[in-house]
Amino acid sequence: MYDLLVSPFVDFAFMQRALAGSLMLSIAACPVGVFLMLRRMSLTGDAMSHAILPGAAAGFLLYGLEIVPMTIGGLVAGVVVALGAGAVSRFTPQKEDASMAAFYLISLALGVLIVSLRGSSVDLMHVLFGTVLALNDDALALIALIAGTTLLTLFVFWRALVAECLDPLFLRSVSRLGTPVHFIFLGLVVLNLVGGFQALGTLLSVGLMMLPAAAARFWTSRVEPMCALAIAVGFASCVAGLLLSYHAALPSGPAIVLSAGVVYLASVLFGSRGVLRARLVTHRHRTA
Repeated sequence: MYDLLVSPFVDFAFMQRALAGSLMLSIAACPVGVFLMLRRMSLTGDAMSHAILPGAAAGFLLYGLEIVPMTIGGLVAGVVVALGAGAVSRFTPQKEDASMAAFYLISLALGVLIVSLRGSSVDLMHVLFGTVLALNDDALALIALIAGTTLLTLFVFWRALVAECLDPLFLRSVSRLGTPVHFIFLGLVVLNLVGGFQALGTLLSVGLMMLPAAAARFWTSRVEPMCALAIAVGFASCVAGLLLSYHAALPSGPAIVLSAGVVYLASVLFGSRGVLRARLVTHRHRTA
């Protein structure tokens, strides 16, 4: 049992770095995923994960696979897309989901094109799917900074974020924080996707953000326990995915996201608000 579960993290530094980076991502990204889900913006997270690609690709085109330029480029691209899509939805009749989809499709195509100008298919795979087993000190420091910034922002704006999830019109009627909190939250989404990009790539970073949050929704309806449970699911998925990757020689990023997917499917079936529990309650009511 020791060789199966513990030894890989004790004997190999790259596994320790991968575990530390993925756990820090879970601490920050999973609560953000909960708020995305409660605001019915789950697909926005997926769109934003593609939106950072052209900026990261521009950093790659100019400096190669360097963390700082690719991170700055991804952050700038994500902010531009978020603000652009928000502006289109606020000043035109088009809804935010449609404008976000348009911006994300343009960003994805542009990012793949930029990477293809200089890199090989291997470089493109690295940008799209990440390399969590190759995290270095700079990447870990960046992820730690993003996690700390996210947790501090959530602590400061917690009540406003919860209020906007429940009744955004009420928040705007009683406080001027409505619009600023919306854009602060979008900034947190972009920030965590940029952090996840270092480990899981632009395509899979949203998986660690949304799947644990979606799984937690089937166990509780309260925001605080939902965030805590989402983090726990994220932790378990990271450990299971890294162990699966090590022992079965599988890609680490997809293994982590698939582990979270297994927990999600189990929650759909067996959660206190899942399918089987709902059918059991319905059956009891019919026989009573």
